Amino acid sequence: MSITTPVYGPGDALLIAQQLAQQFAATAAARDDQGGTPKAERDAIRASGLLGLSIAKQYGGAGADWQEILRVVREFAKADSSVAHVFAFHHLMLATVELFGRPQQWEPWHEKTTRLNWFWGNALNPLDERTVCRTFDHWLEFSGPKSFCSGALDSEMLVISAIQHGSGKLVMAAVPTGRSGIRLHQDWNNIGQRQTDSGSVHFEQVRVELNEILDQPGPLSTPRSCLRPLIAQLILTNIYLGIAEGAFDEARHYTLHEARPWRAAQVDHTYEDPYILSHYGEFWVGLESVRALTDKAGARLVEAWAKGDALTENERGEVAISIAVAKIAASRIGLDLTCRMFEVAGARATHAELRLDRHWRNLRTHTLHDPVDYKLKELGEWALVHTYPKPTFYS
Repeated sequence: MSITTPVYGPGDALLIAQQLAQQFAATAAARDDQGGTPKAERDAIRASGLLGLSIAKQYGGAGADWQEILRVVREFAKADSSVAHVFAFHHLMLATVELFGRPQQWEPWHEKTTRLNWFWGNALNPLDERTVCRTFDHWLEFSGPKSFCSGALDSEMLVISAIQHGSGKLVMAAVPTGRSGIRLHQDWNNIGQRQTDSGSVHFEQVRVELNEILDQPGPLSTPRSCLRPLIAQLILTNIYLGIAEGAFDEARHYTLHEARPWRAAQVDHTYEDPYILSHYGEFWVGLESVRALTDKAGARLVEAWAKGDALTENERGEVAISIAVAKIAASRIGLDLTCRMFEVAGARATHAELRLDRHWRNLRTHTLHDPVDYKLKELGEWALVHTYPKPTFYS
């Protein structure tokens, strides 16, 4: 299926995402086995118009707010959380250049993204300090490796970072993926999120122009720029929720169509087993709770984004608390559901070709990158002494 209609009208994005998700779901298990780049799926997204979803209408985009964008991310995650990941990080990179750079930088990038169907990738990871930046008279040079570069392969633009030689300062920039000296490695082979291409990139004396540096205002310099890590956190929350919803749907299918009732239950159908029904009741309460918390956090992010430079530190802190609560709930309930789904789907659901364990593997892989314990500590400080989380690059 090829979708070429640009996304402009209310509700169009979610409808197109649902159509694409149905297409992605048909091959998700096989592609999980293969790993690598979801090239056909990325090209389908390119053709759909959804790459311009977060871009303002004056630059050719749809002008959607973050709530609508995140619902599309969640819809993709139900079918294929790897595709959801690279799609969501594309929009995170677009937000990054807008939050950290000058309008004369990001406005042309946004316009070209919609006109040329650019896909943005990530080679940012500031925790990996092996990439070093050296300054020359009218340009900079990036050299060294960078890990966890989700979506870098099959992208047209990259947001990158390095540590400045001598000062230790974080330097960020946006550059074309095809620039001389940038080598993308297909070395991502983890148990989950197997098609996010989250492997490594190596920079070999890559020239970065001064007008590509994102330093006005730069990262974490204003309450508004501190929204960037919160957007990333809420993206992951919606991916977690989408994974759990997708797992629930597949478990339900197998309970209704494949599972056989346990003989001790003395019922004709599995869906009459009181223990099976109890599990589904618990699943539903969990999902509904996470949906409510996630949508509440999304609404607060939309309000904060709309305030622009008028956003205060306390207002940003309220958004951070709301997102942290949603993310903890999504992590815990998602991991529980993706594990216990086999108790209601039955033994046939463990057939290797179905790869239903991918839901747990995907969620487990993601959640380890940002330990829940530290989010709980931040929430404890808020609950006890009303101290907002201190902005960092990741929270």
